[in-house]
Amino acid sequence: MTTVAPPAEPAAPLGPARTRRWAGPVAGLAAGVVTVGVASVVALATGATTDPLVAVGAAFVDATPAWLKDAAVDAFGTADKLALGVGEVLVLACLAALAGVLAVRRWAWGAALVVLLGVVAMAAALGRPDAGWTAAVPSFVGTVAGLWTLRTLRRRARDDQRPDPDGRRGFLRAALVATGLGVVGIGLGRLGSAAGRAAAAVREQLTLPRPVRAAPAPTAGVDLGVEGAEPWVTPADDFYRIDTALVVPQVDPASWRLRVHGLVEQEVELTWDELLASDLVEAWVTLCCVSNPVGGDLVGNQRWLGLPVRDVLARARPTADADMVLSRSADGWTASTPLGALTDDRDALLAIGMDGEPLPAQHGFPVRMVVPGLYGYVSATKWVTELEVTRFDRATAYWTERGWAPLGPVKTQSRIEVPASGARLAAGQVVVAGTAWAQHRGVTRVQVQVDDGPWADATLADEAGIDSWRQWRYAWEATPGEHRLRVRAADPEGTQTGAVADVVPDGATGYHEIRCEIA
Repeated sequence: MTTVAPPAEPAAPLGPARTRRWAGPVAGLAAGVVTVGVASVVALATGATTDPLVAVGAAFVDATPAWLKDAAVDAFGTADKLALGVGEVLVLACLAALAGVLAVRRWAWGAALVVLLGVVAMAAALGRPDAGWTAAVPSFVGTVAGLWTLRTLRRRARDDQRPDPDGRRGFLRAALVATGLGVVGIGLGRLGSAAGRAAAAVREQLTLPRPVRAAPAPTAGVDLGVEGAEPWVTPADDFYRIDTALVVPQVDPASWRLRVHGLVEQEVELTWDELLASDLVEAWVTLCCVSNPVGGDLVGNQRWLGLPVRDVLARARPTADADMVLSRSADGWTASTPLGALTDDRDALLAIGMDGEPLPAQHGFPVRMVVPGLYGYVSATKWVTELEVTRFDRATAYWTERGWAPLGPVKTQSRIEVPASGARLAAGQVVVAGTAWAQHRGVTRVQVQVDDGPWADATLADEAGIDSWRQWRYAWEATPGEHRLRVRAADPEGTQTGAVADVVPDGATGYHEIRCEIA
């Protein structure tokens, strides 16, 4: 008896309609990782700011209106850049997955989206203030690599319709290898450029010169030692950082130059070696960000070492009609500082040291500006490379172009640090303590109000100069119930205002208050 085998089932037709749904997004994501990885490696040669993720993120930051920037700082604080980076990666992942889906269905659609993203990245890189023609190279090379990867994975995704598992396994192996190579490229890119490694090596080996005028040692009385209160000296690692740089600029001191030009009788160029050989001074200066809300923590006090800016400007000899200095960072950021604040007797410095050590990279190494009494957006240029002497009616700076006030004197402020808001405490004597600041004027008085009662004087810590903040404490006889505590400070010109104002356009105002419950 002869057995007749049943006829074989016809092979399933190949085509995009039968491609597994997950294949397109996987191919797109893998191609996206390759794109970023290859671009990151190429950016090692062209500069960190030419990395497409950095360039696009920086362009977004530049286009961000003031209200959105403040909302980001309020929501994320000094982690705002991390939040932006995470958001950018998520958006890119979604677009890469979409490109994969489109490419599997019709190659031209997916390729067009990849090319569009590449063009956007190239335009963002070329739009940076410090960009040359090579700025577009990482995005271009990365886009080509991404297109090739997507094309290859698309073909394997279509081959994935074979009845045996080899097609699926081959596609997944190829996607995994591509993703792994892309991740390696991203990792290599994050190791830093040659200039960054050179700058780090110089910083590690640098011994700061002795100042011709050292900062006075603070007396024991400047810090009241209240547990939970902010220390008088802010540790360098805890000092707030607010700037627009998504990656920290790496400036090699050997090639650093400070150019002073504009409305001057003589242009001046200062080198790193000349700066180190100058008469440097130390000063205790409290810095504050204009985005600091009432009671916020975007403020800190430190010992800075640097060359007085007035010494450099004296060499350049500003003309009589000049009233502003436009300082420029290595990454193109600018600040407009009143000329008078840089030429009077305050310790406005081209700082190279912080807390007895070379500046940390994230705080402006090799050189940054420190100007007592002004908010950072008009004075605290990090990685500074240029001082253009000009006029307010002729030039604008990064934040003044975005609606902030051209002048940014620090407003007298105070905050309660102990007890914490919402604390539950026992009845009896409770220590209320905090910090107040009125840079370049000095804090003369601090008062505390309990509920709607009278304002009572707090005890002030010793003053270490009018450019530094001052601690205070108040002994409160707390009674059971819920209470509201408020604080206000005074300087020689009067008492801080209780009128509530937002940080835009020139700094927040109002009394800091907390609520606590006494059992």
